[in-house]
Amino acid sequence: MSHNSDNVGGVDNTFRRKFDREEYLERARKREKEEEEGSRSKSKAKGPPVQRKPLKHRDYEVDLESRLGKTQVVTPVAPLSQQAGYYCSVCECVVKDSANYLDHINGKKHQRALGMSMRVERASLDQVRERFEVLKKRKDHGSFTEQDLDERILKQQQEEEERKRLRREKKKEKKEKAVEEPEMDPDVAAMMGFGGFGSSKK
Repeated sequence: MSHNSDNVGGVDNTFRRKFDREEYLERARKREKEEEEGSRSKSKAKGPPVQRKPLKHRDYEVDLESRLGKTQVVTPVAPLSQQAGYYCSVCECVVKDSANYLDHINGKKHQRALGMSMRVERASLDQVRERFEVLKKRKDHGSFTEQDLDERILKQQQEEEERKRLRREKKKEKKEKAVEEPEMDPDVAAMMGFGGFGSSKK
């Protein structure tokens, strides 16, 4: 049986795909149009950005030392507020040490939870003048001079000298008490069982 190369048996063995450029250009245009319409509808749905209040001073004292030096039993099933570390009730999280706690309460996440942005309100000229007036009045009430500083330094030095003198007197009294205690007779001490407790100093 001889095979002729011109006679192909009707099988399409050309694996190459043929693309219709016009069809794909039309698809690309349609997709771009849909994306534009989608982005417009998303921006409308978002609405205006949320207006947050500017940063302001804390009106409470940060409590870092109330549980200092205290022991506490920590269990894995305890609520967050009773676990070891500093608990933030606003963000409902526990921070392990005071430095990280301060970073947290001054940070963006915590301030956002309080409804504040990280921007500071720009002060007007009138506000600055008012602030200066308040500071001037405060300064006038407790006018502080170099003479006051010298007096305070002298007072501190005198207090320190007094403390040192009291310490020396206490040490002298202890020494005198130790010398005044009568020495026990060694035979009596041995009989009573105190023979080994005496010091070698006399």
